[in-house]
Amino acid sequence: MGKPNLLTAYDAGANFCETTDKSVGGKSNALSKRLSQYNLRTLNKRNSAAERELRNLGITFTVYSDAGAIDRILPFDPLPRMISAEDWNIINTGCIQRVTALNEFLKDIYGKQKILSDGVVPKELVVKNKNFRKEVLGLKLAQDTYTHISGVDLIRDENGEFLVLEDNCRSPSGVSYVIENRHLMMRSFPDLLEGIKIRPVSDYGQQLRRKLSETAPPRVQNPNVVLLTPGVFNSAYFEHVFLAREMGAALVEGRDLVVDDDDRVFMKTISGLERVHVIYRRIDDDFLDPEVFREDSMLGTPGLMRALKAGKVTIANAIGAGVADDKAVYAYMPKIIDYYLGEDPVINNVETYICREKDDLAYVLDHLEELVVKPVGESGGYGIVVGPKATKKEINDVRRAIKKDPSNYIAQPMISLSVCPTLTKNGLAPRHVDLRPYVLTGKDSWVLPGGLTRVAMREGSIIVNSSQGGGSKDTWVLRK
Repeated sequence: MGKPNLLTAYDAGANFCETTDKSVGGKSNALSKRLSQYNLRTLNKRNSAAERELRNLGITFTVYSDAGAIDRILPFDPLPRMISAEDWNIINTGCIQRVTALNEFLKDIYGKQKILSDGVVPKELVVKNKNFRKEVLGLKLAQDTYTHISGVDLIRDENGEFLVLEDNCRSPSGVSYVIENRHLMMRSFPDLLEGIKIRPVSDYGQQLRRKLSETAPPRVQNPNVVLLTPGVFNSAYFEHVFLAREMGAALVEGRDLVVDDDDRVFMKTISGLERVHVIYRRIDDDFLDPEVFREDSMLGTPGLMRALKAGKVTIANAIGAGVADDKAVYAYMPKIIDYYLGEDPVINNVETYICREKDDLAYVLDHLEELVVKPVGESGGYGIVVGPKATKKEINDVRRAIKKDPSNYIAQPMISLSVCPTLTKNGLAPRHVDLRPYVLTGKDSWVLPGGLTRVAMREGSIIVNSSQGGGSKDTWVLRK
């Protein structure tokens, strides 16, 4: 008999497993063979060293609670998630299709609004959306790009089919963990990677700068790109620093920028003012420009909207792009893709019930114990009620909330997310995962090979968000 490895006693049960399923090579794959070199004690010891390195490098995010703000490392699992070349082709094609349609949708709703007048998407769903910005109606953007950096959250069901769970078109976070997880694996677990042909992720910063530069104002030869951060107290500040460094761009706060009387944007430097052409902003719309949005904002820069309307600066992602990642708009994505592209979705949506619609509302209220209920404007896993796991009080509370404001909720059937072997105190055990590929769009779109695999560290949980206790894994896209 061969030497047993850490996967010998692993049992994924009825779940689709990203490691042991035949689509990635089954239990005979290269990862399984590498694991035969380890025992649990060795793996735990090396993983603890890796997590100490994350802390020492300051790779943290902030969790806000009643007790204040707490900096934490994102829990890291050393067993990577593998994606075959064939599966990656589906993901890559599907994500580009989706982001192409989303950019067409945003261009339309801030332009002629044909999709609304044709009744494909309800007009009030868009124009009454809290992220709809009438201030940018009729504005022509470079390359017609509204969501320059997009995150498409994917899950895999019990049959191994990829499904889109939601779109992130405002300011998707987490890409820094994709790159740092790979660096961490290369330093701490080089023997696991040895001899396996994996597509690299290290050129993300160069691709990001290239795509942002492609959307600079016309006739700018060497655009100056900056990353605008709210500052050190933001939960994703580490990522802002990381991405600015990876791009070779200046990291600025609102007070570091100024708009002159000719509607040009400049950055203050020790050598004087320096022209800025593209702003990758990690600040919400409301705080960007106190002349137009919140007057009390100290995070943005007065005059940015003037510069944008004059065509003298690009803001990425575009102001108002948040309409496209609304969870109610998400339900119309198959129709949106067909309307603009004349195609069926490469990757389907999860079946979705829109509580603002009478028949869907009735169904949801009758089946709350079977469904996952989500508020349309929340992110980070907040406000989600998982019916099959909810208490009677939670069901009653969400029922009252839906009746009070139906338009604020959608519901979906509970999907058994795929699993990956994950290191726990008791050895390797299946834990549910999702995947967030990152799509960069300028003249065309490029998808980072892999993306962020988030893992629900708690047994049985399907909530993978870092704010809800989730962790992450390195994601290996295999070459053919």
